Amino acid sequence: MNAPNKARHPPEQVSELTTNRLSIYLRCLTELDAAGVETVSSQGLAEQFRLNAAQIRKDLAYFGEFGVRGVGYYVKDLRRHLRQILGLDRKVRVAIMGAGNLGLALADYPGFRQEGFEIAALFDTLNEKVGGVSRGGVAIHDIRQLKRVVRHERISIAVIAVPATVAQHVVDLVVAAGIKAVLNFSPGTLTVPEDVKLKSVDLTVSLESLSFFLARGEAGGDGA
Repeated sequence: MNAPNKARHPPEQVSELTTNRLSIYLRCLTELDAAGVETVSSQGLAEQFRLNAAQIRKDLAYFGEFGVRGVGYYVKDLRRHLRQILGLDRKVRVAIMGAGNLGLALADYPGFRQEGFEIAALFDTLNEKVGGVSRGGVAIHDIRQLKRVVRHERISIAVIAVPATVAQHVVDLVVAAGIKAVLNFSPGTLTVPEDVKLKSVDLTVSLESLSFFLARGEAGGDGA
């Protein structure tokens, strides 16, 4: 930790848990930066945000030496490096498949833009929606124009917000359009080629897990 900010190429295989933690560290550093904090130690970062100091040091060590002995981490510099590592030092353009309630809400969520994600297009099949825009001004395109719009708008991530019955078909269209990263909000299991990264967010499963937690608590309270 004698020399600050010595970045290195990460190993070929970095676990998803590690990259998820990097996102958490980035949010914490963003909060510190906004508060005017200039330096922070791994222990200070851990204590303030209920993290693990040893895990922070281990995760960062995959990517370089970012601390200074006796000082810790320079907040702005480490935040900048994490944004580079996560590919957020450039605008990441996103398309949302489905202009229903969920799709429109996601399109207009301001937090995406703040973190470097730009919602470039919405897609739908309904004629009454095609040609319109979301409240935030995101254009709704006919899904038949997907390949053309993806190429023209340089879209690299697709978000699936369509009914489960058509989700696989839509994912197939997304893959055929050349998109290699997909975030799925539709329930059920989808399949993609090995060279495409798919992450699913199943809100129903999460709610059922919370319901199970509550049910166990109520059962325990009854003495059962």
